[in-house]
Amino acid sequence: GITVPLSGKAVFNSSYETIDAIKSNLINFLLTGKGERYFNPSFGSGIRNLIFANIGRESLTSLELVIRQEISNYFPTLSITELSLRDQLDNNAILFNLKFNLVDTLIEDEITINFEQ
Repeated sequence: GITVPLSGKAVFNSSYETIDAIKSNLINFLLTGKGERYFNPSFGSGIRNLIFANIGRESLTSLELVIRQEISNYFPTLSITELSLRDQLDNNAILFNLKFNLVDTLIEDEITINFEQ
């Protein structure tokens, strides 16, 4: 697979481990909006549309539900062990941390994304 971010010597860095490929695919999925991917318009979490619409407790709760549902739909081999969304209202940002493991394995990892406007 190809790792994210695209910062290799020739733009792409290859991944040779399953967990690295899944992690890159997950980041790509979370940062892709619905309708952005040709021939698969339903692909993507669409969370960017929800993130900066009046950040508050209710929006964080609905955002968490959307993330959990979308990941379970597109990544059935992943099990979310921890999902935290922390708002930084003064900076108009959300800190997103997701810990996950591969179902029926001991392989686990996490991703952290800081959404800022």
